[in-house]
Amino acid sequence: MAHTIKEKAKLLARVRRIRGQVEALERALESEKECVEVLQQIAAARGAINSLMVEVVEDHIRTHVAGPAIDTEAQRRQGAEELIDIIRAYLK
Repeated sequence: MAHTIKEKAKLLARVRRIRGQVEALERALESEKECVEVLQQIAAARGAINSLMVEVVEDHIRTHVAGPAIDTEAQRRQGAEELIDIIRAYLK
């Protein structure tokens, strides 16, 4: 996915924050924190993953579905089908 290179630093920063949230979740479980603290950590990690997904989906749409560089309807259809497959898998 070459178009993510221009946003590489921003995307990697998001992934690192997600890693920190997951590590905090692990620490909360290891130290037997109250369930509400564990649930808050899970919610934070899920929110961060969702935000990352939205960012990459938006870029995919702009590049592979609605982008000016799309030459044919077949390319546009392929970009849309790829996105549909990923969203279906994500929402399962």
